Amino acid sequence: MYLTKEVKADIFKKHGGSESNTGSTEGQVALFTHRINHLTQHLKKNHKDYNTERSLVKLVGKRRSLLDYLKKKDVVKYRELIKELNIRK
Repeated sequence: MYLTKEVKADIFKKHGGSESNTGSTEGQVALFTHRINHLTQHLKKNHKDYNTERSLVKLVGKRRSLLDYLKKKDVVKYRELIKELNIRK
């Protein structure tokens, strides 16, 4: 599996503040970005996998909603996060 406990804990430790802070907006956006990158690589090899394509579109929408919330709440954190994760605006 591409997302082990250790990888997930590392993502939340780096972006969420601690491993147990899985509800933080920054941590969730980072986790979604990791999953989006994985699904994008999968779709490059399997371009007819429409279920994965649909899941990717839904995941991008969820990430966009969280980013909009973060932008409203704290613009500085929003700018740092998109710069760090290389997300297009």
